[in-house]
Amino acid sequence: MQKYINRSVNVINKLTIQGETIMKRSVLTLLTLLFIMTIALVGCGNKEEESNANEGTNDSNTNDESVDSVEWIANEVYPEDNHNSKALYDFAEKLDEATDGKVQLDVMVGGALGYEGPELLTAVRDNAVPVSDMLVSGVAGDEPLFEIVTLPFLVQNFDEGKLLNEIARPYFDQVAEEKWNQKILYVTPWPAAGFWTKDKVESVEDMKGLKMRTYDKNGALVVEAGGGTPHPLPFSEVYSSLSTGVIDSVLTSTPTAVDASFWEVLDFYSPVSVTMATNFVTVNLDEFNKLDEALQATILEVGKEMEEKVWTDVAELDKEQEAISNENGITTLEPSEEFLQELSDLTEDIRNDWLETAPEEAKEIVEKFNEEVGR
Repeated sequence: MQKYINRSVNVINKLTIQGETIMKRSVLTLLTLLFIMTIALVGCGNKEEESNANEGTNDSNTNDESVDSVEWIANEVYPEDNHNSKALYDFAEKLDEATDGKVQLDVMVGGALGYEGPELLTAVRDNAVPVSDMLVSGVAGDEPLFEIVTLPFLVQNFDEGKLLNEIARPYFDQVAEEKWNQKILYVTPWPAAGFWTKDKVESVEDMKGLKMRTYDKNGALVVEAGGGTPHPLPFSEVYSSLSTGVIDSVLTSTPTAVDASFWEVLDFYSPVSVTMATNFVTVNLDEFNKLDEALQATILEVGKEMEEKVWTDVAELDKEQEAISNENGITTLEPSEEFLQELSDLTEDIRNDWLETAPEEAKEIVEKFNEEVGR
């Protein structure tokens, strides 16, 4: 992985050097272009007959932009040690090996390219950056279909989250290619979000009066439906707010709990899988189509292998982070089937309200999913 980190730094340096000299080159470039245009105009009249003679051969040049190898910048908004960043570095290394160096990714982590997230769907579409990791629900403002992955209590465990991804993937592939000019290479999950609390929460009745930190609209709606008060605090304020009693609970996943040492201020964790977010890595379709079919097939095969690996890794990561929390004093309260059904029933209106205005494909996905899980 260090090899790809070093390459990323070199790319940033090259971009900086180019930025410092671009103004100096602009005048010379303009004069050169004017000279070339003059020569071209003079030659047009003399070449008309030759052009007509060659007209029938133009079709043979439609693949002039095809290339034998590529070096793509790959954008990553998360820091270097995030599981999505690690996966992208791993993907770059596997592509290098599988294509004998013909497909290179220069991974830029930590938002080094200046993209914050919501605009990434359009950025890859327009080839502002050829490859990027992005939060699926984070770009749902541009493509409503993608919000389906974070409908509250649609999935009730990690395996169901994987099933939803498998059902939704063909629809996502189609809309990404046809509407957004990009191809999805692989999808990665986040551990599902649960309740981290000071008191036991084992039923909807126990949710009443909770002052819970939430991080999105759907989470806030869930807390309100259960009789609690959502607090949309930035993560930097969560620990101090717990310490001072501003809040008494948090809606989040296990890695966040470990990062914040929740065991110092909280006592219980209920893995109810309120939502289970996913990311996907995409490549600009025009860039992808410049490669021959064999290289394209190799890239997609490596992406498939990467996806399988990351889903296994994140499932293990979730267990590891929960175990660390338990070792430090947090008690896990496994939710009963009755509690999960209560939560699903409680939030049915939230899901239905969204589906009323959602794309038809979303309704098909939900119907297929509910049929598979028997709900």
